[in-house]
Amino acid sequence: MTDAAAPSIGVIVNPVAGVGGPAGLKGSDGAAIQAEAVARGSSPRAGQRARIALAPIAQAHPGARILTAAGAMGEDAIEEAGLTPNVVYRPADEMTSAQDTIEGARALANAGARLILFAGGDGTARDLCDAGLGGVAVLGIPAGVKMYSECFAVSPVAAGAVASRWMATGSLPVAGREVLDVDEEQVRHGRVDPTLHGMVKVPVDPQRTQARKSPTAVSQLGAVRTAAEGAVGRMHPGVLYLLGPGSTLGAVADLLGIEGTPLGVDVVRDGELVARDVSERDLLEMVAPGNAKAVITIIGGQGFLLGRGNQQISAAVLREIGDDPLLVVAPEQKLIDLGGRPLLVDTGDDGLDRRLAGHIEVTTGPRSVSVYPVEPPS
Repeated sequence: MTDAAAPSIGVIVNPVAGVGGPAGLKGSDGAAIQAEAVARGSSPRAGQRARIALAPIAQAHPGARILTAAGAMGEDAIEEAGLTPNVVYRPADEMTSAQDTIEGARALANAGARLILFAGGDGTARDLCDAGLGGVAVLGIPAGVKMYSECFAVSPVAAGAVASRWMATGSLPVAGREVLDVDEEQVRHGRVDPTLHGMVKVPVDPQRTQARKSPTAVSQLGAVRTAAEGAVGRMHPGVLYLLGPGSTLGAVADLLGIEGTPLGVDVVRDGELVARDVSERDLLEMVAPGNAKAVITIIGGQGFLLGRGNQQISAAVLREIGDDPLLVVAPEQKLIDLGGRPLLVDTGDDGLDRRLAGHIEVTTGPRSVSVYPVEPPS
């Protein structure tokens, strides 16, 4: 199929998606939060992630014209990827809003897009859901802070590969997938309760699209505590431990007798709280080779270790820690539920992701460790 005859796809970018993650702000919704994130040294990454997603399309369909919105909402990324943007929506203001995402998505659909790639997180997915796109399929390029929904590709490259196949074949099978989100203000006050917002149609590709985040079952709480006991038992004197988000790390904080931050990163040493709810900038000022280790867990159902909700523990922070930066802790059932699928690392730094790939020890209890494969998402 020639590029001229290929089915139309659209690209829409939430320019501020993900800016709150490295700043430790639990999300990026609202102008005040976005300004605070920039003040803390964070910068948006959605445009960069969109460019990565467009690379497979540019390689397979170099003459493709991609429907999009003006400027940072898609046009810029498409041009930088070497493709031709076909602008069908222009926001009224340089500072875009959720309404721009909704109206932009509708404009793409009205112009003939049968598949829309969107760069953002769960909040952006909600906007696409609210746009009421009917039979138009969507696929998320992961670029936000929260990505609980199952409408995202596992990586930007995976999103581009799915879109490229869509263009080559004329379409792909689609299925309804859930859009989940949490109220960021509630998260900042310690309440983490993802709720179903709606359904969207997503191309079916089990290897390239992520599963819904699985909550920790009440029946697993004992196993969570056992795994947390194992992590505490592996902590060494004088070392800074960066406790990432998640219920398992919450159990670690409880065992240490400190108040953990839901969806935040806390720093402890010798069982004492050193710093609470830190940003990437804070961590870069604290860690050094050999003196720190990031304690992280597995996102149930998805298998992600890095790049989903713990962006404060960034590639720069992990490189500063050194060659062995991770202490992974999880109940064994989370590994069993993956059905042999590898754990995933998506730091945005390809070199670091490749370095972390291979096999890693997962602490599942005081005297139990599983060795499990790790890969960058493809």
